[in-house]
Amino acid sequence: MNPIIDHLRNHRSFRKFKKDQPIPKEQLDAIVRSAQSAPSWINGQQYSIIAIQNPERKQKMAELCGNQAYIAESSVFLVFVADFYRAQLASQQHGGSLSAVENIDALLVGATDVGLACENAIIAAESLELGVVCIGGIRRNMAEVIDFLQLPKYVFPVVGLCVGYPDVGMPIKPRLPKEAIYFEETYQSDVAASLAAYDETIIPFSTREGGISWTKRVSAFYDKDYYPSIAEALKKQGFVMKDL
Repeated sequence: MNPIIDHLRNHRSFRKFKKDQPIPKEQLDAIVRSAQSAPSWINGQQYSIIAIQNPERKQKMAELCGNQAYIAESSVFLVFVADFYRAQLASQQHGGSLSAVENIDALLVGATDVGLACENAIIAAESLELGVVCIGGIRRNMAEVIDFLQLPKYVFPVVGLCVGYPDVGMPIKPRLPKEAIYFEETYQSDVAASLAAYDETIIPFSTREGGISWTKRVSAFYDKDYYPSIAEALKKQGFVMKDL
């Protein structure tokens, strides 16, 4: 192995941070610039990052994301948004139509660009011995988050990232067996045995989720429309999805 691979395989999510401990500006700048170095579709860089450091605003974000206290405790909460506003300005400048955002692929492009940038930010933060945890709950009340962050049309939140100084140690949570996620040439659907083995492995690490198996948790999660208000919020932001 090499140090970079060791670093990647040492990733953990932290949900307890030391309060009132700001991140030095030069470190936050390094994290953001590292995120900017991620690849993006057509080099369009279809994302932006909004840093929330004000305690009252972090508390409000915690409430909007489902009362997740670690957002308020973190040193900075980074909101990664899919961003086609700059593309709109470019289209206006050159007489373009921006019609591509009416295709569902625009959502895939925006989410992918965000994911790549966010992962770069995670790696950079961890290299500075900071702790992180991703927050999908940023989409729970999407319309309210859009208003709170004053997002213009063609911009929507995808994921949040708590960054701070860990207050507790965390074990490395085991992942699915490689055989369940890596295939050669074609997809291999016979993964039941791998899932059963993983169920046994993950239970000791799933206290926060109730000490249940991976398959039971995922089954329960996908039994419902988790964030039903997203479609309407996206339409208001200009993502009509005419091909659906």
